[in-house]
Amino acid sequence: MKDESEPPLPRYEVVSSRMAYSNPWTALREDIIIRPNGKQGLYGVVERGPFVVIMPVGIGREGPTVTLIRQYRYPVNERLWEFPMGMWESRPDAAPEQVAAGELREETGLIAGTLVYGGAMFQGAGYSTQKGHIYLATDLTQGEPEREATEDDMSCLTVPLKTFEAMIARNEIVCMVTLAAFALLRARALV
Repeated sequence: MKDESEPPLPRYEVVSSRMAYSNPWTALREDIIIRPNGKQGLYGVVERGPFVVIMPVGIGREGPTVTLIRQYRYPVNERLWEFPMGMWESRPDAAPEQVAAGELREETGLIAGTLVYGGAMFQGAGYSTQKGHIYLATDLTQGEPEREATEDDMSCLTVPLKTFEAMIARNEIVCMVTLAAFALLRARALV
């Protein structure tokens, strides 16, 4: 919702722009800018393609369940509990729903009978262009994971929803994307 009394977007002038680094997943652009106040500045922008994050919700003896993955995250040197997520660098034009179904199957072996779009979010909008699409996966059928070589240490855990919420309360879920996706799906009464 846009506030009509909100001032127009500030105008930044780009003096120069250069690609400082690039690989198949990430590019770092460095812009020399003139800020709206007339002062020159430097802006580093991480360019990444769109990603998806999926909350798989099943039905267990105690009610709703959530399937999490746990994987090692090199930049923080920790294994994190997360929702399945990812991007398809080799197929950047793939529809987000197709990527969501593929990433879910790849990482967990789960096949979703239903994928509901929950919304979008920016990951690190202060430094990155990456936009994420959030999905709720239900009517789940278990198959075999089809993990990539870089995901060989990944594991899955299915827990009751109340256990997942307790993990959040105990600060055991520290993945910002997982927390934001759950908050949006809960706020929209999808979970």
